[in-house]
Amino acid sequence: MNHKVAFNFADGKTSFFEVKANELLLDAALRNGVKIPLDCREGVCGTCQGRCESGQYTQDYVDDEVFSDTDLAQGKMLSCQTRVQSAASFYFDFDSSLCNAGATQRLQAVIAKVEQVSSSTAILHVDASSSERLLDFLPGQYARLKVPGTDAWRSYSFANRPNPGNQLQFLIRLLPDGMMSNFIRERCEPGQALELEAPLGSFYLRQVNKPLVMVAGGTGLSAFLGMLDEIADRNGCQQPIKLFYGVNQHTDLCELSRLADYRTRIEGFEYHLVVSQTSPEWPGKTGRIPEHFDPQAMNANPFDLYLCGPPPMIEAVKTWLTEQRVDGFHLYYEKFVDSNSGT
Repeated sequence: MNHKVAFNFADGKTSFFEVKANELLLDAALRNGVKIPLDCREGVCGTCQGRCESGQYTQDYVDDEVFSDTDLAQGKMLSCQTRVQSAASFYFDFDSSLCNAGATQRLQAVIAKVEQVSSSTAILHVDASSSERLLDFLPGQYARLKVPGTDAWRSYSFANRPNPGNQLQFLIRLLPDGMMSNFIRERCEPGQALELEAPLGSFYLRQVNKPLVMVAGGTGLSAFLGMLDEIADRNGCQQPIKLFYGVNQHTDLCELSRLADYRTRIEGFEYHLVVSQTSPEWPGKTGRIPEHFDPQAMNANPFDLYLCGPPPMIEAVKTWLTEQRVDGFHLYYEKFVDSNSGT
């Protein structure tokens, strides 16, 4: 059977294509116009190397001088020798422009509805079903949305996984005077046209073979909703997942029923809500997210750590990990900065 494959590149662009049964990955890429650098095609030179980040595959031959046993254990592979056994994603440490790949899709969509789900957050529902094909993206990636009536573009992580109907969701932080925020508050109506560009970004769900720790700051939760949708629809991942979700005030919290639903659908999933500003109305965890980590548990076993949120949160977590001498983890993160009307 054929398998869908994603190639993600260092510039955050992604190409999707199908690989035929028992077809070499390099041959499939070239057949689909993705011109990966190559030389010997015999597993010796290492020119076409990348890293498998999810999925099952085999390699026909890899010369001992190309990869060490550690390299192979970390998923390094040669495109000319790889045959995929399932849907898979691969990362290549060079820009997509080098191999005529990674072209994003420009889609004409319409706004289905807008929900204000907290004092500072709205969910924008977008209907892109008029597109002739499925909008492919890796859970955790983002799209650029053109603010209707302007020439401004804003970037938002998908808050759901790809689906045949191209029904999309985005968490939007409502800023006091942001272009998209003002549009949402003042002019947004169902049926309005919306242009978007996707997929983009190198922050996405990899193969889950170790416990996961996810840390979301504010609307950084959006990327994790897409990842958790993917895991839930796969019937779990046989690994424990711990999500820390932090906001400034308890009224900023959103999608709590959705998080509770994941707890019933994903075995081993737990989430912790952290509010930085104390309030008599909030009886839960307060302060900074790293204050609620357990360094002993984190040092007990290797884990994958995903961070998505504003730069101060990302840096606070990284600083805490260094100070607590936590090791044995693999870090993936995405910082975002709020845009205002002047940018």
